[in-house]
Amino acid sequence: MFEFEKFYKQLTKCNLGKWNDKFEKIIEKAINKPDGNIPNWMKALSELPDIETQDCVFLNNNASVTAIPQNNITSKEIAQLQTALMKLSPWRKGPFNLCGVEIDAEWRAEIKWNHIVNGISSLKDKIVLDLGCSNGYYMFRMAEQYPAFVLGIDPSKICWMQFEALQKYLKYQNLFFLPIGFEDMPENCEMFDTIFAMGILYHRKAPFDFLRTLKYMLKKGGELVLDTMTVEGDETTVLVPEDRYAGMKNVWFFPSDKALVVWLKKAGFCNIKIIDKYKTTVEEQRKTQWMTSESLSDWLDSKDSRKTIEGLPAPTRTIVICNRA
Repeated sequence: MFEFEKFYKQLTKCNLGKWNDKFEKIIEKAINKPDGNIPNWMKALSELPDIETQDCVFLNNNASVTAIPQNNITSKEIAQLQTALMKLSPWRKGPFNLCGVEIDAEWRAEIKWNHIVNGISSLKDKIVLDLGCSNGYYMFRMAEQYPAFVLGIDPSKICWMQFEALQKYLKYQNLFFLPIGFEDMPENCEMFDTIFAMGILYHRKAPFDFLRTLKYMLKKGGELVLDTMTVEGDETTVLVPEDRYAGMKNVWFFPSDKALVVWLKKAGFCNIKIIDKYKTTVEEQRKTQWMTSESLSDWLDSKDSRKTIEGLPAPTRTIVICNRA
């Protein structure tokens, strides 16, 4: 369905060619998993108009990842572009501006990025993994720092299709998306200088196994950028929702900040720093025409926004950076 030759060439260029055969098997298995939505999404991709765009540019202080057309485009082309992109809804992460079409996604993802970007090490010439990358918004923001290679993985096929649509116009040569899960990655690969794991930890049933696996995917001394929901408390405080949390069933653990630091130490990380902590608001996560189903406002207590509809603390996010010891 899609060619991955550029991905294999980039691995080789970054002295990681020994993993090509392994990834070839992983990718083949992933893309052959049946999904009845694929034909409709492929049709939407085929309906995207052929608009020549400028080479990637970084617009200072612009939240939208932007593709700029080389020449004037017609209102018919804009309408065609918007219609095709709408067929790839729901759009969870954004914002994007593709040749004048604004994709106002559920998450104003630049808000999280602004909490992260000034606290992390430079990504210039680095090999980077974005774990659970959604449609790639953060990967495009990482590209502003000129990394050598950014790999995003997410088993969601709709996220993959969205990334392909974005790349038709954005054309970043060193960003790659694989429609695979965390468990599919080569074990102990020690491949990455930096790993971003944002909004993933609380979805894992075995957090220590998860953290230790991340450790051995990093090169020695490599940096982990971890964003997760947390609760107030001491080193022993961990919230385990009895059933759902903010409408989600796949939420298992919320540690306190202090407990999270203990977890990371126990998993083999050092130089652990909390670089930011903030509450998720309905300005950051909300319904739009690009994502019309339930969002944060539906999951908060209508009488007390400090609580979820289940009576649990409303989402607070902690961002941590640390290194493989």
